[in-house]
Amino acid sequence: MKQGKLRQMFPGGNTAAGFYSYYDQIIGPDATRIFIIKGGPGTGKSTFIRKIGEEMLARGFDIEFMCSSSDNGSLTGVVISAIRVAMLDGTAPHGVESQNPGVVDEIVHLGDFWDEAKLWAHREEILVTNRRISRLFGIAYAQLREAAVIRDELESYVSESMDFGRVNHALIETARTIFKGVPAQHERYPRVRRLFASAISPDGVVHHLETLLQDLKTLYVVQGPPGSGRSTFLARLVEAAVIRGFDTEVFHCAFLPREIDLFIIPDLKVAVLKEVPEVGFVPPEQLAVRRVNLEEYSRPRRLATYAAEIAYAQRRFSEALGRAVHYLHQAKLTHDYLEEFYTGAMDFARVETRREEVLNRILRYAAESKT
Repeated sequence: MKQGKLRQMFPGGNTAAGFYSYYDQIIGPDATRIFIIKGGPGTGKSTFIRKIGEEMLARGFDIEFMCSSSDNGSLTGVVISAIRVAMLDGTAPHGVESQNPGVVDEIVHLGDFWDEAKLWAHREEILVTNRRISRLFGIAYAQLREAAVIRDELESYVSESMDFGRVNHALIETARTIFKGVPAQHERYPRVRRLFASAISPDGVVHHLETLLQDLKTLYVVQGPPGSGRSTFLARLVEAAVIRGFDTEVFHCAFLPREIDLFIIPDLKVAVLKEVPEVGFVPPEQLAVRRVNLEEYSRPRRLATYAAEIAYAQRRFSEALGRAVHYLHQAKLTHDYLEEFYTGAMDFARVETRREEVLNRILRYAAESKT
């Protein structure tokens, strides 16, 4: 049996706006079944999700792994698109709650399989550790807010030097190239799905872009410094795709979550990516890459007058981002310590039995979808 294809993305992120969630975009409320996994840290939620995802992948189903922005080794969800089934971590800060209980949503509570007496014996340590984790995340988000203020300063220098008339002309030409010879799809209302392609994590800025771009043919890379209009450039192209009736996958900025870093038009096998140095992505060879460099539309002499200020702001930005990553890393280490209390109280044999039951349910949905 041919193995399915794996795509990886982030439904939530550690951003300058705090923890930012696009969990409601993972799968629609009319899904066949959404399993919401509840339980404390260390109760096996990520392993539960991963094992089922890997099993379905081995059976030939295309799978989407929803990755954790706060733990690079953990998953917060899996989607099996072909049968419209998802499994989601329903614990804080993800905020996943049952919307259609019984007919779509189902709670799987791994807390049913822990020894409460063992947890109670460490009650005070657990409470103190949880407070410590919350404090560390708060400090990390404060550093990201500081970085956002510095980014605003950087953007002000660049935007003052830009010829946005020429940027708009480049936008029109790019849209013309993308949609040339492609008839509009006006017979249905297009779907726009919003998630993250990268994350500010305990190990720095991470991404899984190669998995998102694997089936595409053409990648437009929009280059330029902050303030050159890259995110607006992408946003306008998304609007153009929607106006023409195309479903679009929009992946937002891990740092400023309302801005756009990447969007994909699956029907056209086309993507447009904002080049972000912190992400450090190199496009794979199978893609035809077309670059749009917005820096070409700046006025270098005007920008040069701020050279010292720009260099200083860039250094301060890197330092603030580095401090944020440091505190996210400390939060991760503290969370690992917290997990030990719960891991020692779990009956994982019963968890595995429950996982097998859920897997068999999913396989039944898969069989029914073929009839």
